[in-house]
Amino acid sequence: MSEAETPLLVETRPGYRVLTLNRPAKLNAFDAGLHAALGAALEEAAADPACRAVLLAGAGRAFCAGQDLAEPGLTGPEADLEAVLERGWNRLVRRIRSLPKPVVCAVQGMAAGAGASIALACDITLAAEDARFAQAFIKIGLVPDSGATWTLPRLAGPQRARALAMLGDPISGAEAAQYGLVWRAVPAAALAEEAHALCARLARLPAQALAAIKQALEAAEGNTLDAQLGLEARLQKDLGRSRDFAEGVAAFQQKRPARFEGAPE
Repeated sequence: MSEAETPLLVETRPGYRVLTLNRPAKLNAFDAGLHAALGAALEEAAADPACRAVLLAGAGRAFCAGQDLAEPGLTGPEADLEAVLERGWNRLVRRIRSLPKPVVCAVQGMAAGAGASIALACDITLAAEDARFAQAFIKIGLVPDSGATWTLPRLAGPQRARALAMLGDPISGAEAAQYGLVWRAVPAAALAEEAHALCARLARLPAQALAAIKQALEAAEGNTLDAQLGLEARLQKDLGRSRDFAEGVAAFQQKRPARFEGAPE
């Protein structure tokens, strides 16, 4: 299969892996093949100790237009969109959130529908200032899915979440940053460089601590304060016995950069 025919491009960099959605003629809309390829690539990244972060990007002029509506079985009396979500999008969101490594997303062009949902499910999302985020579901008579109804109010607040979902109007990457939907908006020409620099930085940080941060923040969405305090204490107990903690303390005391276990040179 040629690169042009491969739905997902996988590139290994020192300390991190780049996963690029590669259906540019379809604005990287997902079909079953892309779901399968990305799911497999995330599993491989999770299992590889040399991979300490993941960068998710899109080829061409868009990040992702969401679901490929030309895929068979999406319309008609026999259509089952619940099944489509559970075997594809929901599985993908759950894997991104549970992956014990940071997932960085770089959004250029359009991120629409479930494509926007996936971008907002990542740990740290960068956007080009002129990128476009759209909760386009209302335009085809659907509710935002792939976690969007959970993510939007938590990131942007209830009023903005309702307006974005009910109206379906696109917002720019700069506006998304102002709303708190993404971490930072940068000039389009600088997006790739910023995203790679961020992944390289994450790859040099203590991997066990990053995994614990993801676990703690994910649990915090449903925990009481008391339960969260207990979880933090248990995580710190384990981390406090790690080589990375010993190295971090030693580096601090010796006023030198820390060299964490497994980090790339």
